This record gives sequence, structure tokens and C-alpha cells, in this order.
Amino acid sequence: MGLIDSFKSLFTSQSGKKALDVGDTKPVRGSGVIRGKVNIEARFERLRSSVSGTMSHFYIARDLTTGEIVGVKLCDIEKVDFFESRFKGLSKPSEGEIALGMKHPLIAETYEIGYSTKNEPFLVMEYIDGPTLQKVITDRSESLIGKSRLNIIRNMAESIHYVHERGFIHRDICPRNFICLPDYSGVKLIDFGLTVPATPPFMVEGNRTGTPLYMSPEVVRRRPTDKRVDIFSFGVSCYCVCTFEFPWQNALTNGRAALNHDSTPPKDILEYRPDLDPRLARAIMQAMNPRVNDRTPSLDLFLKQIQAVTSATV
Repeated sequence: MGLIDSFKSLFTSQSGKKALDVGDTKPVRGSGVIRGKVNIEARFERLRSSVSGTMSHFYIARDLTTGEIVGVKLCDIEKVDFFESRFKGLSKPSEGEIALGMKHPLIAETYEIGYSTKNEPFLVMEYIDGPTLQKVITDRSESLIGKSRLNIIRNMAESIHYVHERGFIHRDICPRNFICLPDYSGVKLIDFGLTVPATPPFMVEGNRTGTPLYMSPEVVRRRPTDKRVDIFSFGVSCYCVCTFEFPWQNALTNGRAALNHDSTPPKDILEYRPDLDPRLARAIMQAMNPRVNDRTPSLDLFLKQIQAVTSATV
């Protein structure tokens, strides 16, 4: 079922009554559904664009019905339906449905989901006035995250662990999908566009989606997957947070670059940062182990491995 169809199914009550006419109701915050199509341009005053992804465009806006500053994610119909089509017949929940169920202090809250008058799926989200973790890494902003690096890593691990506990695989863990808090003391996880249930039908070989430089070998090689694909991507993300470098040096940034992940050993993180606490360094390297059976099996274990660490550096 495509994302649009998923939304439409929400507008029919459990008693089987006909869905409400799109002009019958006004948006309802907190209900989990926009009851009727929404004129995005009329409801939201666009303040500035933020991030454009492969399947969506995200911008900061003022909700003219509440005056609240929010994030609005407007999805590309064709691209979303193409992605969803690979799971036809599996009753996959939509991105919006998944995001609405994620209630955790380290995950950006999704307030509403719906579709526009142009049939574009959209999400209304919590606005966090900070940059992506990717920008911090690209800018090599040591002064901004040096004192909070360990807490950022813990935040990342805790948010992904929660997603796993909810029974999902995020499938696109990378610094771009973490937003820094305004004071850079921590981060929040965003974006469930590629997220799937952690059940056998969704873990078969062939689903080669994600961000190439953070992809686990089993994704790249189109092998069966499980939650450990997120742990690998998390490990690579932690490596970048600590060093501002990639474990595998390659001029390519596409899927071909990810082929190095199980054919060339990663550079030991201590070669870039010999001042890291050795316990943290070992935990990160194990999390991104290319051999899935040698990789950290859960983020709960990762958090226990670094429990006694009080600072990223020694």
C-alpha cells in the first residue's frame, strides 16, 4: 500500500463508514491525522528552507492556525510511492504512522501527518533550532561539540535503541539525520522515510537503501539484514563525530564507495584521535565491524560498554 493509500485508509472509521469528505473538517493537532486535505501554502507561512532529501523537502514554517514555529516535511508522491511499492502486500506502515509512534525525548516529535491539496504526503514536526550533526562534522566544529561529544554519542545510541525497542529498523542512520540542540549539548533523531518493521518480510535481501558512506556491507551486498545495519551506520557516524573523518578514505560518495566497507580494513579511530578514551574507541570500532556476527549486537550493550566513560578524551 502506497503512502497516499495509507493516509486515505486512516480517514475511514473502524465501523467501515465512508471517509470524510476532504472539505468537511479542519486540521486537528494531536489526533495523529489531518482530517481532510490541507492547503499547505495557506496554512503555513514558509520562513526558510532547511534540508532537501531524495524523497522530500523540509522547511521551517509558522503554523498560521496556532502561531507555532514547526518543521514541515513535504514528500514527493512518485518517489515515496516507488519506495513503498517494493513492500506491496506487506502492510507496511507509512513514514508518518511510524513517526507518530516515536515518543522519546531524543527523537524529534511528529505532531501531525496528512496530505496536501496536491496529494503530497506531509508531516508537521517539532522545530529544533540547531544544525544537523553533518554540518558540525563538515565544518569540523571542535569548539562546538568538544565538551559534549560523549553525550551526543549516548544520545544517538539511546534514540536508535528506542527505535529498535519499538520494533523497527531505521535504515538511514547518519549524521544528517541528527539535529543538534541549540546549545550543542545533545542531538535528536529525525527522518523515518526509509524505516521498516524489524520482521522477516522486511529483512530479506535486496533492499539496498540508505546513505552509501554509512551503509553496512550486508546492505551493499544485498544480503539479509536485521537491526545490526543501524548499529554499523551508528558506529561510522560516531567515528565521524570523533574524528571529522571517514573510516574508509575514498573520493567516491556513491554506492561504489560502500563496497570498501568489507573489502578494506577501516582505519583505527585512535590513529586520528589518540586522545580518545580507549573504552569508547573500542566500542565504536566494534559497532562498525564489517563482519556482522562480530559487530556489537545491540545498542543496549554499546551503552553498557561506555557506561564508565566520563569523557570522550583522556
